[in-house]
Amino acid sequence: MIALILLQANQAAAALAVEPEGISLKFWELALKGGWIMVPILLLSVIAIFIFGDRYIALMRASKVDNNLMNQIRQNIQAGKIDSALALCRSANKPITRMIEKGITRIGRPLNDVNAAIENVGNLEVAKLEKGLPVLASVAGGAPMIGFLGTVMGMIQAFYDMANAGNNIDVTLLSSGIYQAMVTTVAGLIVGILAYFAYNILVSRVESLVFKMENSTTEFMDLLNEPAA
Repeated sequence: MIALILLQANQAAAALAVEPEGISLKFWELALKGGWIMVPILLLSVIAIFIFGDRYIALMRASKVDNNLMNQIRQNIQAGKIDSALALCRSANKPITRMIEKGITRIGRPLNDVNAAIENVGNLEVAKLEKGLPVLASVAGGAPMIGFLGTVMGMIQAFYDMANAGNNIDVTLLSSGIYQAMVTTVAGLIVGILAYFAYNILVSRVESLVFKMENSTTEFMDLLNEPAA
């Protein structure tokens, strides 16, 4: 039985090789052969692209802080111009400056209270920066699984058609199930791999920004300790 299938497959391949103009497949035509299982894979790809684009732009904007900003804040605080320091933070309107702004509003209180207030704001800012990352991680893991589900369904369809065909097995009869099995696997893996790399790129960006936030917090706390020195 298997030998007969392989023989017919070779004959079909030879026939296609004779007429190469007849085997041209466009991308969408190939995708449609994956069946309805391609719909959730396509939706996951759109979600992954949207999250990556949105978070990447947001992280780029959040990380762009004037290197001289902390020096200006330091000068204003040392000169007793608290309102000017707050105005600088509000004009920048970045995660780092919102943390510093909270610390400035707590000047005069115990340093532990100031540090706790800054950390609370920092936790909220990090949560905002990580928005959508769990969904992107789910896409990276879920897309290949959906693709494999399509593979199993396609193979079941192929064997079902084979069982119903009896001795009249034709490669064209099995093509729909085999197409679904192969196309969904490829599509799921492509989406999953791209989502995986996108997720790690964003995580790296978040970690880099968190490091800058921690560095700025330390610098601000050192500034508050200077008068006591």
